[in-house]
Amino acid sequence: MPRDPRYDILFEPLQIGPVTIKNRFYQVPHCNGLGYARPKSLAAMRGMKAEGGWGAVCTEEVEIHPSSEISPYIEGRLWDQRDIPAHRLMTEAVHQHGSLAGVELVHNGFHAPNRTSRLPPMAPSAMPVSAYDPVHARAMDLTDIKNLRKWYRQAALNAREAGYDIVYVYAGHCMTTLMHFMLPRYNQRSDTYGGSLENRVRLTREILEETKEAVGDRCAIAFRFAVDELLGKDGMTSEGEARDVVGMLAEHPDLWDVNISGWTNDSSTARFEPIEGYQEKYTAFVKSLTSKPVVGVGRFTSPDAMVSQIKRGVLDLIGAARPSIADPFLPNKIAEGRVDEIRECIGCNICVTGDNLCVPIRCTQNPTMGEEWRRKWHPEKIAPKQSDDAVLVVGSGPSGLECALQLANRGYQVTLAEAGTELGGRSTRESRLPGLSSYARVRDYRSNLLQQKSNVEIYLDSELDEAALLEFGFKHILLATGSRWRRDGTGRHHHKPLSGLDLLPVFTPDDLLDGNSPAGKVVIFDDDHYYMGGVLAEKLVTEGQQVTLVTPDVKVSAWTEFTLEQEKIQSRLMNLGVQIITSHSVETVTAGSVELACGYTGQTRTISADALLLVTARDANDALYHSLKNKPAALAAAGIKTLEVIGDAYAPGSLASAVYYGHLAARCFEGESWDAALFEGERPGLIS
Repeated sequence: MPRDPRYDILFEPLQIGPVTIKNRFYQVPHCNGLGYARPKSLAAMRGMKAEGGWGAVCTEEVEIHPSSEISPYIEGRLWDQRDIPAHRLMTEAVHQHGSLAGVELVHNGFHAPNRTSRLPPMAPSAMPVSAYDPVHARAMDLTDIKNLRKWYRQAALNAREAGYDIVYVYAGHCMTTLMHFMLPRYNQRSDTYGGSLENRVRLTREILEETKEAVGDRCAIAFRFAVDELLGKDGMTSEGEARDVVGMLAEHPDLWDVNISGWTNDSSTARFEPIEGYQEKYTAFVKSLTSKPVVGVGRFTSPDAMVSQIKRGVLDLIGAARPSIADPFLPNKIAEGRVDEIRECIGCNICVTGDNLCVPIRCTQNPTMGEEWRRKWHPEKIAPKQSDDAVLVVGSGPSGLECALQLANRGYQVTLAEAGTELGGRSTRESRLPGLSSYARVRDYRSNLLQQKSNVEIYLDSELDEAALLEFGFKHILLATGSRWRRDGTGRHHHKPLSGLDLLPVFTPDDLLDGNSPAGKVVIFDDDHYYMGGVLAEKLVTEGQQVTLVTPDVKVSAWTEFTLEQEKIQSRLMNLGVQIITSHSVETVTAGSVELACGYTGQTRTISADALLLVTARDANDALYHSLKNKPAALAAAGIKTLEVIGDAYAPGSLASAVYYGHLAARCFEGESWDAALFEGERPGLIS
């Protein structure tokens, strides 16, 4: 289809210093768990973005010196020229598709405890490192400042040699030495680098000038700056000093990359920032103070919202990290008139967990993310079918939808049978919970494409039993029948059922998802530690119930620390009046109460309850699979060649894992077993 002319402005080239970006789609720097440890995977992932039409593709933060390394986290490194070959892999992959390659150079200051290098961290003034390591950063003297300027200049020269077109000076997310110098709460110096704002900005200005002098003839110089920390008078604000900083440095960089700080705000989940372009109210002033182009972010997925940002003079370039992860081909789809095929980011931050857990990036919407090199997966291409056999997929949850879609893309005739009256399974059900409406995008993207395919038939309200599966005549059956939350309290903490559950009304998340909610004083026992316990607490308290959330962990929804949500979840629940009891577990249940035990002392306490909501573990709905699997003769007589269970029915997990296993099943269908053909690993060689 031809491109909608309304979006032509998005494809205009733009001059950035000495280089030209071919369009206005700009993949801003983002972490990914690949970094210096997996350079081939990194290059393939970034190259895929360029192939998908992003005009500029940038690295994650790239450390410029071992005095600023944040191990165990796996970021980029450009410590010296020995790192250049790994970076060339990325720049060559990006240039292959006519895109610009950008590198975000960083010195992390007291944000880096230097666990590997063991060099003393540095800061504007002496202070403990921001991590809990028993380490202090020393105050930088003038020699240290001179060295930092030298390191930055050399890193810029190395970046130019590696083939980068855009070189960043990075003062954002409260993670960088340059931002630390700007902030008076960290900078208590009395020399020319402290005191007044002009002095606190001096180091940034010097590095901008020296970086441009070193490489500005060929490379554009980008300045990434957090214009608001959302801390009011205690931090940098877009109504205060940030305006003065922009005014001071307005014409120094070739490109302003503006956002908010810290990372939890900049990459806020859709649960807490549901509106596309949510950073505009903080960053919109920048363009009025500089003649240089401005890029910003806001989890943009709608081309209409992108056009609006440009036409209203908010941004010149549409920045994206998470939307480019969810759909590396977003620009090309807009260019080709395929807007309805955009795989929209759901803002769940499962991508962020890769960096926080030091493992390769993953994505709920895009199961190929991070698999471009090691599995050779492409988000828009898949091998053709191996036979003319028809396939039956049972269950239309995230795994079933993804499996059916990819099998159809391979050319198979696919029948999708859903026992309920709507598609989507848990993605549909969970999207009705507070803050999770974007989860419906998992369903919408796949169901929309499936319904357009002539080789797909979809049947709702079609619960199939063993007899039906044996009679239908399908040679291949994939069961994506999901999972159910357990009702007996077993999970991570308890490995056997709780006693007394017959003495009190007991609920599970499935009950609430089905519309059956408890009333009165509700105790939630959250041994899941992801989002579900906190979301259900929010739902119940806003419905007027008195809620107590009990968790064996020391904090609420502990795993969401990796999705940058934990503090926001606990804060919201406290503000809503949810009583929170941490480091305790529910031990026994009696009529009208539950007994809790402290995880440290074993001491018990009793609290009153009208109902108990158990958020503990899930059981796979795999009874149908095992029943059929145990009848090989019946399967053979029915001509069934393949019987497979996928997604939560195979092993309950996150939405991302459900989609991933559905995709994996489709890729491996009529081929190698998924566990026999794992993936290629990067193995560092020995250097003599």
